[in-house]
Amino acid sequence: MIQYDNNRHLLEQHAYAYDLQDVDQPNLYRDLFPFSEVPSISFNHRHVPMDMPASIYITDTTFRDGQQARAPYTVEQITTLFDYMHRLGGKNGCIRQTEFFVYSKRDRESLEKCREKGYDYPEITTWIRANMQDFQLVKDLGIRETGILVSCSDYHIFKKLHMTRKQAMEHYLAVVKEALSAGLRPRCHLEDITRADFYGFVVPFVDALTRLGTEAHMPIKIRACDTLGLGVPFPGVALPRSVPGILYGLRHYADVPSDLLEWHGHNDFGLGVANACTAWLYGAGAVNCSLLGIGERTGNVPLETMAMLFSSFRGESCGMDLSVVTEIADYYEHVIGYHIPPMTPFAGSDFNLTRAGIHADGLLKNPEIYNIFDTQKILSREAAIAVTNASGLAGIACWMNQFYHLPDSLSVRKTDPLVIRLKDWVDREYAQGRVTSISNEELDACVRKLEPGRFPAQKEQR
Repeated sequence: MIQYDNNRHLLEQHAYAYDLQDVDQPNLYRDLFPFSEVPSISFNHRHVPMDMPASIYITDTTFRDGQQARAPYTVEQITTLFDYMHRLGGKNGCIRQTEFFVYSKRDRESLEKCREKGYDYPEITTWIRANMQDFQLVKDLGIRETGILVSCSDYHIFKKLHMTRKQAMEHYLAVVKEALSAGLRPRCHLEDITRADFYGFVVPFVDALTRLGTEAHMPIKIRACDTLGLGVPFPGVALPRSVPGILYGLRHYADVPSDLLEWHGHNDFGLGVANACTAWLYGAGAVNCSLLGIGERTGNVPLETMAMLFSSFRGESCGMDLSVVTEIADYYEHVIGYHIPPMTPFAGSDFNLTRAGIHADGLLKNPEIYNIFDTQKILSREAAIAVTNASGLAGIACWMNQFYHLPDSLSVRKTDPLVIRLKDWVDREYAQGRVTSISNEELDACVRKLEPGRFPAQKEQR
């Protein structure tokens, strides 16, 4: 059938119908995933069009997938992080939802305390496996939406569930029907989609889900899950690893609208953020993330990074309070006791810190030269200097101006005698075999020894 597309203003073919291929043997794509070698990336040079939705947003899995990679959060920690997410996402709900486990008493207590806050965003949802016992847990809680695990690759269907594709599909659909009959909005998590037979299972299964939702007058959400981080964002990559191909296929062949389509990625091959951005660009309305990217193995897509990239795509913050990222990082470090790797974008202690003298010299002349944006205005994080043997006079002068919060009228230059004397002390430290950065406390003590009373006492700020 040929239909006119009101968005692209073209006649397009929509006569695509794929039947379930109930194979006897699993398709494990051994040419791509030999297991004894690094997985291959295959190209077929088929390019699909970008299809950025009018509305994009972020969903969160900190209290679900994020808890599978660390000690469980306490109830107080969950409710505090939920508050931070609410403030970060803003009144427009840029962080639209967050999902909870419901298996333990602590999980359910946390969910209830967060629900008591009455926030519109992020909406509280849950996650269950595709079985009736899990479904009953969610039904009793009175939640409006739940994620349902529906593994879609033959690795899972044959080797984990010990089912055929037909059996798996019928099993999944039965649980989804129960959810619909109870008035629950199902969100189907297509686990391991980047190793799945896209046309032989994924598309016919999603078509069946869509028919169920239409009959129940309750649209079903689809979450495409790159469970092992095998997705690839490059144009022209062949399925099943092509992120553009998966999103285009779900939109064009399975007719899933963008507002019902979500991407969940992992970072095993370092492409988590790139894949999430690609998912937005090719039609996903939402990308699923966790705070600081904490998740299984190499982690999930970092929520704070996607908040920044959301702003980059839209050209504005859209009501988000990005400075909350700094508060979240401080809370993880000082209350939860989680050590954030220093180089972590936007949240790590060193993300806007320089140790190079040439960079410090640039910051002295103009902060735009070596800072990605006004980090003080946007994140309440001033560009910082760490003094090492590579800092030079410029680095030490820059450190003084920042640490003592000196206005332009009182700022020191690299020709200042105090700067020169402090550099001599730094050089002696390293000449004696020191290999670490010099702390702010050490530098401050030396400054007060060299020129007592020149600067007022200052508390170090992050």
